[in-house]
Amino acid sequence: MPNPNAAGVYAISVAAELVGTGQQNLRLYERRGLVEPGRTEKGTRRYSEDDLVTLRRIAELLGQGLNLSGIRLVLALESENRALRAKLSRRAAAPGAVPRRTRNYTGAAAPR
Repeated sequence: MPNPNAAGVYAISVAAELVGTGQQNLRLYERRGLVEPGRTEKGTRRYSEDDLVTLRRIAELLGQGLNLSGIRLVLALESENRALRAKLSRRAAAPGAVPRRTRNYTGAAAPR
């Protein structure tokens, strides 16, 4: 099922105003690979609700002192974490799924 929040609907000027930053910043974030807005047939950027969430996260991380390279790594790790959690949820919800023992960060078996 397609994600309705992934459809690009906001022009760059509207997206910049909604997240409280400048249009040049949005262009920079795109050049740095932090966000990838959709494009119209004529090439006009269109930002989605998901893009706005990402842009707000970028602003939050900038406020915490991270540079754009650090932010790219954080966003990638957060995305990977979401994907792994979704995969685990699907496995746990599968018929006949048997819970697996996992290890905590110390390497010791996690309690059941």
